[in-house]
Amino acid sequence: MRGMGNMQGMMKQMQKMQKEMATSQEDLNAREFVGVANGNMVTVTLTGDKKMKDIAIKPEAVDPEDVEMLQDLIILATNDALEKVEIETQAVMGKYTKGIPGL
Repeated sequence: MRGMGNMQGMMKQMQKMQKEMATSQEDLNAREFVGVANGNMVTVTLTGDKKMKDIAIKPEAVDPEDVEMLQDLIILATNDALEKVEIETQAVMGKYTKGIPGL
């Protein structure tokens, strides 16, 4: 019988942790992350769930003779924002997987 009380306690802890994880994930998804390239010539804003919300390109970044440069700047800014999302995701959500085997 002792084991059952302990099991119920563990289940309550797991349910609490699941709720905390869901809340943390929702908060993270609502945050915005800005990636930049070449001194803010191109900025990309992503949400925590990696959805692009905005892109800003300064007029001086647009050169009809060098479209590839603009494409590269967009890629750099997007990757910068994605890296910021990933770092914050690990910081926020990583606390839930520490010490849990298999996660």
